[in-house]
Amino acid sequence: MYLGLGLLYVGAVLVLNGIWLLGHIQDREIWVMNFFTGGLVVLVALYSAFGLEANQASVLAAAQFLLFAFTYIWVGINRLIDVDGRGLGWFCLFVAVTAVPTAISLFAAGGPIWLALNWSAWAVLWFVYWLLLALGMGQLTRFSGWLTIATGIITAWVPGYLLLTGTLSV
Repeated sequence: MYLGLGLLYVGAVLVLNGIWLLGHIQDREIWVMNFFTGGLVVLVALYSAFGLEANQASVLAAAQFLLFAFTYIWVGINRLIDVDGRGLGWFCLFVAVTAVPTAISLFAAGGPIWLALNWSAWAVLWFVYWLLLALGMGQLTRFSGWLTIATGIITAWVPGYLLLTGTLSV
């Protein structure tokens, strides 16, 4: 159930960050959703890693949740202290590279296929963030904004809602 909760808000923050990248939300405002989602995902990760039923799989899930939580918290901090985001860009490369074997292992294990496809999409999205932030490829800003919105809807908002309603399962 906590995966649906986390994904729903990851969808929200990705959609809002996409709108922000397109220039329709101010820097001084976008940190709110990033801190909220980052904090929520940290709580989910801590429960997953240290809860009464924690096991190897739940600790792995916690580590994966923290990849996202830390990204959103870092985005929020960057908007408050007004830096160029190169450090975050290099972290995004770490996330993108980590997402690839996660997707491959899900495909190899036979699923859930929707989650394997999500990890593949997140690898691409975080790679684009690396290009944008660490390498300073500003010409990708509009593309990354639209990609972020689409990825947020398809990989997080919709599956998060479906998981919460019991329509989709892991």
